[in-house]
Amino acid sequence: MQVDVTITIAASPEHIWPVLIDVEHWPDWTPSVTRVQRLEPGPLELGSTARIRQPKLPEMTWRVTAFQPQQGFNWETRGWGAHTIGEHWISSQPSGTKLLLRVRQSGLLVPVFAPWISKLTRRYMEMEAQGLKRRCEQPKAAASLNASNGTSATISS
Repeated sequence: MQVDVTITIAASPEHIWPVLIDVEHWPDWTPSVTRVQRLEPGPLELGSTARIRQPKLPEMTWRVTAFQPQQGFNWETRGWGAHTIGEHWISSQPSGTKLLLRVRQSGLLVPVFAPWISKLTRRYMEMEAQGLKRRCEQPKAAASLNASNGTSATISS
């Protein structure tokens, strides 16, 4: 199963990046995450781990498995008979910054839970994208870029 959400944010990647990687403060701007606890001190980087609590889901520990400063990161977790990869990537566009969120799941139980979990996953990813957009476009902080407000989401199995 794969779920993609993209959105354009009217702010520079340099403004979005520190908000995106400050994972402990995600609950401040997205209702899809209720608690994040980093399991080691220091900035988010390759190998970093965090325990995340989301509504309707068990607490999971995520490990950063890909990290490109100012561009994005992937992190992974295992549980519920699934291997889940969460991707968070930003890229500069003429109209602002494109945010790509992607969740990929594989495992024996994924086909069983996919009808339920894909809808919840898409909803939470859309909340995350919209929350990051609102946070980064706040008048005092946003760059003066003229971006579209559209969000798109796709699900594939």
